[in-house]
Amino acid sequence: MEPASDSNLSVPPRGVRRALQLYLFPLEMGGEKVEESRETIPQVWKGVSEKEWNDWRWQLRHRITTLEQLKEIIDLTPEEIEGIKHSKGRLALAVTPYFTSLMDPINPNCPIRRQAIPRIEEIHLSKNEMVDPLGEDTHSPVPGLVHRYPDRVLLLVTDQCAVYCRYCTRRRLVGSSERSITQGNFEEVLKYLKSHRKVRDVLLSGGDPLLLENERLEEMLSRLRAIPHIEILRIGTRVPVTLPQRITSGLVRMLKKYHPLMISIHFTHPKEITDQVRRACSELADGGIPLGSQTVLLKGINDKPYIMKKLVQELLKIRVRPYYIYQCDLAMGTDHFRTSVATGIQIIEKLRGHTTGYAVPTYVIDAPGGGGKIPLQPDYLVSKGRGKIVLRNYEGKVFEYPEPNIIEFKKTRSMGEEKAVSKKVIA
Repeated sequence: MEPASDSNLSVPPRGVRRALQLYLFPLEMGGEKVEESRETIPQVWKGVSEKEWNDWRWQLRHRITTLEQLKEIIDLTPEEIEGIKHSKGRLALAVTPYFTSLMDPINPNCPIRRQAIPRIEEIHLSKNEMVDPLGEDTHSPVPGLVHRYPDRVLLLVTDQCAVYCRYCTRRRLVGSSERSITQGNFEEVLKYLKSHRKVRDVLLSGGDPLLLENERLEEMLSRLRAIPHIEILRIGTRVPVTLPQRITSGLVRMLKKYHPLMISIHFTHPKEITDQVRRACSELADGGIPLGSQTVLLKGINDKPYIMKKLVQELLKIRVRPYYIYQCDLAMGTDHFRTSVATGIQIIEKLRGHTTGYAVPTYVIDAPGGGGKIPLQPDYLVSKGRGKIVLRNYEGKVFEYPEPNIIEFKKTRSMGEEKAVSKKVIA
């Protein structure tokens, strides 16, 4: 087992949470403000040593899971209190002390707080919402495996997360037992993969794979890597954001053995990018692991272009490539998080050309029922004509692009082939 002290985290600022937000620093972004945060340990944990605070197992053991615990840290609204009371049996409340320390205890619109604390709106179900919005269960040939695309599969290795996000697509599964995939089911997965040679890419997700102990995670990675036609291994995680203490040198040393290995990290708001998170992403990037971000578009949290622009620019600074912006899936109890599709397209419009291309993610809808990811973008093609297309750029300026006369070329080629065939027949 990896020792709890295997960490090179810098000592977090010690302090008592005050009524005034002395630790929030608004940054100007084109006339708008984006709040950044610094980790400050609430008074309820004032007796905790720095060694304990920086131990990821301590963080997991001391997650906030009850209304009474949260009341000691946050000034809860009636909507939050009722939401927590109704969350039992649905997606449970669980927040690490670290992630709780980033919350504004006064403002209920704090983006960290809104992601993690249940609200009464969750019990209001829309007629369009689904238990399994992506049709994963119908594409599961063996327990724990989803095979929807021809050459890649999704492996759900655990149902545990460090923090249970209130907009979770897999709320039907996540947190139900907080256990990893059974050995028997994993053997079935391996048997299936060995018999399906077209599969070249395996994504480990859940829950969060990085909550497994190093030994268990390495067993899975090594046995997957031993299958000859498996070329790429990927891990989908939110741990670097909600539990950055988990990213230790021991974990990185183990992951480096299984290149090519990539990690997709779920970032939502610039306030999540703290010194702890920067350190965690630096460890992973220094280990040669390509990092990408996946962001869910959420009403009232990150649905403003200036917020998303700040997020993607900050991600590049910590060597994380913005990869996807997801339209919020139709999971049960998440209607209050969903924006219009036009909002997502407008955000891409405000990014494309206004910041570096590396910072512009792909906006997608994961089609309900298992249709897969469908990309959406602003319409830059104004019209098509004979021998030309008309385009507009990010400034709204219009340009013509001459196209090669492909149709005439095909006709000429076709006529030549017909003459050759005629001569052959005559001969």
